[in-house]
Amino acid sequence: MDDTNAPNGGAPAAGHAGKTRTIRRRGLAVAAALFGLLTIMSGGRVLFGPEAARIAAGDYMPFVVWFNLLAGFAYVAAAWGIWQGWRWACALAAGIATATLVVFAIFGVKALTGTPFEMRTVGAMTLRSGFWLVAAFLICRSRPPATSI
Repeated sequence: MDDTNAPNGGAPAAGHAGKTRTIRRRGLAVAAALFGLLTIMSGGRVLFGPEAARIAAGDYMPFVVWFNLLAGFAYVAAAWGIWQGWRWACALAAGIATATLVVFAIFGVKALTGTPFEMRTVGAMTLRSGFWLVAAFLICRSRPPATSI
């Protein structure tokens, strides 16, 4: 197709790149929402479910489970902001990443000082931290700069 008569002087349309960014952003939003819902379900099961769920969880640290349960709701909120392309999604994703790293560090200190723990918590917190660090980077990088008045 010849675009030499296009109003933009023949330059390729930005529509394809914009659609690709939207698809990627929405894919990230779906992943964040699913991650959030699974986090709420797993944390809720340990905290509010049957005794068997607590026993199956092993040596869990309650503050980590409570944090993850509450963070799951923030994941869902962030997913909505990411889906819509709202600017505050950047700050929320960065806040989730930061808070997760802080809780992970406290968990690490407690584990190193003798508090019993499950190795799967290390894996889960590593996954959560990595996901939200990457998500925050991608969202904040693609955010348009603020304009001054």
